[in-house]
Amino acid sequence: MIGIVVLAVAAWSARSVALAGFGLDSLIEIGASVVVVWELSGTGETRRRRALHLIGGAFAALAVYLLIQSSWVLVTGYHPHHSLPGIAWTAITAVVMFALAAGKTRIGAALDNPVLRTEGRVTLIDGVLAAAVLVGLVLNAGLGWWWSDPLAGYVLVFYAVREAREIFFAKE
Repeated sequence: MIGIVVLAVAAWSARSVALAGFGLDSLIEIGASVVVVWELSGTGETRRRRALHLIGGAFAALAVYLLIQSSWVLVTGYHPHHSLPGIAWTAITAVVMFALAAGKTRIGAALDNPVLRTEGRVTLIDGVLAAAVLVGLVLNAGLGWWWSDPLAGYVLVFYAVREAREIFFAKE
């Protein structure tokens, strides 16, 4: 939860759509973890399917939000501010998320649990998204490329749509 507060403050102060989207993605990560614990505490295909749909729905909502916000920033030409706390936080987050994703995926495969494997993908995506947001923030801060922030938002949209599609349209 500390990370979400850090991201919220950094996003607000920088007016960064990418940081805001990454903060929302972090909420999805926490929600996915709660869903996994809930799913593991019971049994049944209906429970498993509901858990996957909850995660997929969160990704779909994130994609819609970021698509609208990133497009608005580009169309209006809004220039987000630099965010050194955002840069530091996303750099640390990327490293941690890649390590966690590997562990979750390995355990999910060992248990043959599709929900845990999906949650591992959520964590991997969180790492990829942290890296994309980091690049956007660094380009904005270092080179003044203000448009790199909403472009990082589009990277988040791409991955969110991909995950939602995979969850909702996976062959069972």
